[in-house]
Amino acid sequence: MKIVATVARFLLGIIFLFFGSNLFFHFLPNPPMPPGPMADFLGALATTHYIYVVAFFQVVPAILLLINRYVPLALTLLAPVIVKIDTTHILMAPSGLPMAALVTIMWILVFLRVKVAFAGIFEPLSQQ
Repeated sequence: MKIVATVARFLLGIIFLFFGSNLFFHFLPNPPMPPGPMADFLGALATTHYIYVVAFFQVVPAILLLINRYVPLALTLLAPVIVKIDTTHILMAPSGLPMAALVTIMWILVFLRVKVAFAGIFEPLSQQ
């Protein structure tokens, strides 16, 4: 399990560093946008420059995963990004769902390796 989690951590870091950096530097050609809600959604992200916030929250955790430092923090920062990716692909672009599911599975594998760091948030607050 340790090797699987380590491979998942590296792959997750590489994926988010690569695609997050692409949001900043645009080194991949943009495919034509399908008409409809997906085009509107991505257009709104680009117009408002919110896409740079998304890119930041992909690149920084990716670096933390790759250098194996603050992995629980990196997972915490990536969780809402992955939820957004999953939701976007479920509701607007189902063709990307296999890759989104793979990223989610890798996140879970890394989470299971460091779940002890999250133990406190799954316990009810004791009455004092």
